[in-house]
Amino acid sequence: MKRAWLVRAVTILLLVPSLSLQSASAQQRGGILKVYHWVSPASMSIHEEGGYSASVSGMGVFNNLVLYKQDVPQNSLASIVPELASEWSWNDDGTVLTFRLRSDVKWHDGKPFTADDVKCTCDMLLGKISPGFRLNRRKAWYHNLREITTNGDNEVAFHLNRPQPAFIALLAAGVSPVYPCHVTPAEMRRQPVGTGPFKFAEFKPNESIKLVRNPDYWKKGRPYLDGIEYAIIPNRSTAILAFVTGKFDMTFPFQVSLPLLKDLKIQAPQAVCEVAPLNATRDVIINRTAAPFDKPEARGAVAFAIDRKAFTDILLEGRSSIGGAMMPPPEGVWGLLPEMLTALPGYDPDIEKNRTKARKLMQDLGYGPETRLNVKLSTRNTPSDRDSAVILTDQLKQIYIDAELEPIEVANWFSMVVRKAYTIGLNTTPSSVDDPDQNFYENYACGSENNVTRYCNAELQKLFDQQSIEVDQSNRKQLVWEIDKRLQEDQARPIIYHLRSATCWHQQVKGLTIMVNSLFNGWRFEDVW
Repeated sequence: MKRAWLVRAVTILLLVPSLSLQSASAQQRGGILKVYHWVSPASMSIHEEGGYSASVSGMGVFNNLVLYKQDVPQNSLASIVPELASEWSWNDDGTVLTFRLRSDVKWHDGKPFTADDVKCTCDMLLGKISPGFRLNRRKAWYHNLREITTNGDNEVAFHLNRPQPAFIALLAAGVSPVYPCHVTPAEMRRQPVGTGPFKFAEFKPNESIKLVRNPDYWKKGRPYLDGIEYAIIPNRSTAILAFVTGKFDMTFPFQVSLPLLKDLKIQAPQAVCEVAPLNATRDVIINRTAAPFDKPEARGAVAFAIDRKAFTDILLEGRSSIGGAMMPPPEGVWGLLPEMLTALPGYDPDIEKNRTKARKLMQDLGYGPETRLNVKLSTRNTPSDRDSAVILTDQLKQIYIDAELEPIEVANWFSMVVRKAYTIGLNTTPSSVDDPDQNFYENYACGSENNVTRYCNAELQKLFDQQSIEVDQSNRKQLVWEIDKRLQEDQARPIIYHLRSATCWHQQVKGLTIMVNSLFNGWRFEDVW
């Protein structure tokens, strides 16, 4: 089977040029793709930024060892193709993943790409290099990676502590680029250097991000565009109006809510708009060290108070997208089935029955109509997060909790929740990869930096490892379902709903594919014209 993977990887690599030649006559070169950007990223370092604002605007600067095929909407192991690697193979016991690397790749500053760059990138992710990343958002992804070894300039091997068949899925994510060994992390935050189809030109915080075509790109004939310009416009209405009037070719990905989509289509009926799930959740994060939420009864009351259908009716135009920790089917590969959800705490469609339980739990803690709990409800200061937070505050009132909305600027949000400088929050948790190894270890594993609630269940973590080792995908799914159920029963991070929104572009934009199970992985833009 491992040999078959290698053969398929090489076959796809050989097919890509021929497929490109068949359609090359339809492509047109030139032009600047103009996109509005919804927020100013804290930096341009994809490895250090948790949200997708930096990865969308910077993904075209870089390459990965392997990548999810950019014209296949659903990311899966079957859609992974070589990029900086020309081929890969596993050893017999599944603990060493070896890549042969391309020898014709140069960094944007002219230095050659080698295996040392791959090793340096991974050593920074493992925290082995100083100075390293200021924030290491995805260190938990690589908990099973023991070391990286090189064999000359064109071969690199990942040595795992135990088998992990889905490890390559993590390397294929848009947030897994290879960084240059000769450029410091501090420089990568301000002026990133990559090997990708576009060179980084400038970043003016709160104003714009600009990329220009890489004339020496190792994929011959790519990219088609001369550049990409992002204008940072935090006001949603202003940005959409500018798109409607033709100032922009494209909205920022997934930043057109379904209610706003109606108005946009009336004003710009010729625009192409695609609604898709993001593989991101709106969820409630609860500080387990802050009274009264240090008690499981208080956390349980919050979980029973949530009316998920109300959220989806208002924010998703009734297009239900309710699930557990993993993205629900059919777009999601691993999510709980609808009939599994209704048996979980707070998922019963009888909302009044749920809230009766919630009020009883709060009363047992000493709260009631005359002794209400006053808290601040923190959330990112963006329209979509604030909209959801307003609904949540109204629902919490039904169980004697008066929550005052506390908007936090996006650049400060992650550091604030990591410090546990909050009591309760309305959070957005995006998943870069539709795979349990990413979601479970990043968001729920003991000690993970992104586990902002500090939920820790050592027994459940053993199941994390068990599903990660499992080769049989049917058996693995059963384990994943069991884990997801346990996470909801423990109120680890009550999931309200999975996001679903639209991306729009004018008809002159061609060659764009919207991914249906990740908002992170489809923005290389080298095939767009």
